[in-house]
Amino acid sequence: MKIEIALDGATIVATLEGNPTARDFLNLLPLSVTLEDYAATEKIFHLPRKLTIQGAPDGYEPRAGDIAYYAPWGNIAIFYKDFRYSPGLVKLGVISTGRDVLTRSASMNATIALAP
Repeated sequence: MKIEIALDGATIVATLEGNPTARDFLNLLPLSVTLEDYAATEKIFHLPRKLTIQGAPDGYEPRAGDIAYYAPWGNIAIFYKDFRYSPGLVKLGVISTGRDVLTRSASMNATIALAP
């Protein structure tokens, strides 16, 4: 399952996992969101509702390019730097192209949709 994140004249393409959390996220698309920088490590945005974490591991150690769901806050995190193991973090997918645009420190408006 591929998605596109359109922002500031650029397009990020990512492939989602086949887990229940990623499939639940797909049900919310398309979304228009504001990506906010968090801890100079990731861009985050909040969802209109929490996602299922059925069958998800207790957490994982994200790498640059990972897209994840942070269950305690109900938000999506798109990592542009590696980070430490985090309980409550569920991997949704990985960026295949366009990750470099995320390193800008400013907030960005984005549209997330299924890739054609």
